[in-house]
Amino acid sequence: MRVLSIQVGRPRTVEHEGDVVTSGIWKAPVEGPVWLRTLNLDGDQQADLTVHGGRDKALYSYSHDAYPAWRALRPNDVFENGALGENLTVDVIDEKKVCIGDVYALGAALVQVSQPRLPCYKLGVKFDDPQILRQFITLARPGVYFRVLQEGQVQSGDELRFVSREPVEVSVAEVFVLAAHGSDDEALLERVLRVQAMPEQWLSKAAKCLRLARPSWRPGRPE
Repeated sequence: MRVLSIQVGRPRTVEHEGDVVTSGIWKAPVEGPVWLRTLNLDGDQQADLTVHGGRDKALYSYSHDAYPAWRALRPNDVFENGALGENLTVDVIDEKKVCIGDVYALGAALVQVSQPRLPCYKLGVKFDDPQILRQFITLARPGVYFRVLQEGQVQSGDELRFVSREPVEVSVAEVFVLAAHGSDDEALLERVLRVQAMPEQWLSKAAKCLRLARPSWRPGRPE
């Protein structure tokens, strides 16, 4: 996986349907090396830290090979690098093969796959159309959030070099389906609960789904 471009942005405030909305979803490309820190890239910032940013959402990457599908779905919109608010536009990210907890070297930094993106209403604000949220779910190309294990400089052209994987494999695509639709797949839910790098919100979601699928189940992360 190779980084085609890096984008950052500060929150901006816009009017939308009579309301005032502040979001950091608008990103612009940067040239040359940029520092990747524990919570974000230098020059990047999120508006609502209750749902965006933080350790598990420090760096958002999106696959360039998904953009043709977006252009087919929405021919009147412009889909250039960074259009979906990603920090990294990567040539190819296969969410079905990339797993939660995968560790990659990126430039001088070390990053770990933490979760897929589940879009909020601000994506609809950016494109002035709430239907894009449903299209995002249907297309099922969510991209990948990374947490930063080691800070360092990164730049366009860097490769994401695979370093390690957890013993229990759960793909980004599987977590996206769980997040978007729920699941009664007990084997999947049990695997989710065993992934050490899984964010707490998805552990809670899996536990709730497992209680519904198996009423006799009681909380307690399997060993």
